[in-house]
Order: sequence, then C-alpha cells, then structure tokens
Amino acid sequence: MRGAAHKDLARKLEEMEKKYDAQFKVVFDAIRQLMTPPETKKRRIGFEVRERMARYRPAGRRGAL
Repeated sequence: MRGAAHKDLARKLEEMEKKYDAQFKVVFDAIRQLMTPPETKKRRIGFEVRERMARYRPAGRRGAL
C-alpha cells in the first residue's frame, strides 16, 4: 500500500510541476528530496571477536615411555 501511495504522490507532483512555472522548481525539488528515503548503512549480523587466538601446542611425545 505504501509503495502505491508513493507512486501516486510522485505522479501528482510531476503533473503539478508541468502546470506551474519555473519559480516553483525549488519547491518541487525540495519535496522530491524529502520523498527519497535516507541511505542506511547495512550492519553485519553477528559479533566480532577482538582478542588474539590462543596458541595451542600440538600433541607430541610428551610423557611417552
């Protein structure tokens, strides 16, 4: 529903822009700017580990008889 209303508003704005002279161009540009949604940064899902990896020694011959 929201997308259809947005398209309808854009169409009406274009019709009004054709009807009125150039002095209202600033107004129409401002309205168009308000109609465009702001860009959002996409955040990564999950978490980030910020510590060093543990160093493990490989299993060797320690303790062998």
